[in-house]
Parts: sequence; C-alpha cells; structure tokens
Amino acid sequence: MNTSDNNGIEIEEHPWEPYIPDGAKVLVMGTFPPQAKRWSMDFYYPNRTNDFWYMMGLIFFGDRKALLATDGRSFDLARIKALLDEKGIALNDTGRKVRRLKGNASDKFLEIVEPVPLDDLLARMPECHTVATTGEKAAGVVAALTGTDVPKMGEMVTDSRGLHIWRMPSTSRAYPLKLEKKAEYYARLFHAAGVEGVRF
Repeated sequence: MNTSDNNGIEIEEHPWEPYIPDGAKVLVMGTFPPQAKRWSMDFYYPNRTNDFWYMMGLIFFGDRKALLATDGRSFDLARIKALLDEKGIALNDTGRKVRRLKGNASDKFLEIVEPVPLDDLLARMPECHTVATTGEKAAGVVAALTGTDVPKMGEMVTDSRGLHIWRMPSTSRAYPLKLEKKAEYYARLFHAAGVEGVRF
C-alpha cells in the first residue's frame, strides 16, 4: 500500500512480486516501474515506448515485434512469460519503495526509499550467478548492496561470493542508443550467463 512522507510526497511500493522461473540463471533488474497510467500490461517493462520487450524479441526470435500482441498495441504476456521460463530469466527491480520527486518515470528524479532485499532474492535462485542492471541508477543500487564498484557500460564486476554483476544500457527510449545496439549488449550478457537460444 502506498503512503506519503512528511512533505506529502507519495511513497510507492513495488506493484509486482519478483518473477522467478525455475532454474533461473540470470536476474535482470531495473529501477522501478513507470506510473500505472503508462502501463500496457500488468508486468515488468509495461510501457510500450520502452525498448525492453522489442529488444528481447530481436535477441530470441530475430523479430523486434515477436512479443507484441496481435492487436499491435500491447504485449503478449503469456508469450513473454513462456520465454522467461524457457530461458531462465528472472525479473525484479532495485527499488522496493520509492518517491517520484517530479511525478514521472525518470530515474534522475526517483529516490530509492527502500532497496530490494537482494540477498533474500538471490537465495530463492540457487542457480543464478548473474545479475544485470538496466541503467545507471539500478547499477548504483546493486553496487551499494553488494559492496562492489559500478561496472562500465557492458562490463561486469564480481562480488565476494562470485556473483557476476553486469551493467547494461537503459532500455528507455530516452537513452540515446539504437535498439540493435542495445540488443548486442544484452545478447553478450545472455551468452555469458549460459542462456541458450540467442539469435542476435
């Protein structure tokens, strides 16, 4: 349930449980979902203007539109979950509770009030040895939680327990990188994590 702080700014709780397929190999972590008015589905990366699901379609199907619903205006959630389950890709965000200081989805104006309990999350995924962050703010949160340096874009660091932590480009359309280039970064990550079926 959402509450307000002393200044009347709403403190939002994350709307979704972590998505954890059996045998998950990699955990992809953004910062926090956009406001509900921007959702085209009730699931991670719900904004149709975000590149994430177009990128995943390109990487695993060779088609940027592969995960769109037949109406072309929303995503095919059943197909998305089937892909995640087949490939062992888990999803969660680094913010459990946040404040939107400007009332929008920009990470620049998003304050993490309570980060995700990462150790608890990883304990539920014994086969997962790779975390990938989608953007600079998420990378900073995971670095703070793991006591590691923030990696350079497209690179990884390893924490004391052997967890591989990758920093990926943001999939927001506001991030100035072509979809195909974003797909190259993520395809390399998935290869390194042992995810099969990368076609890009």
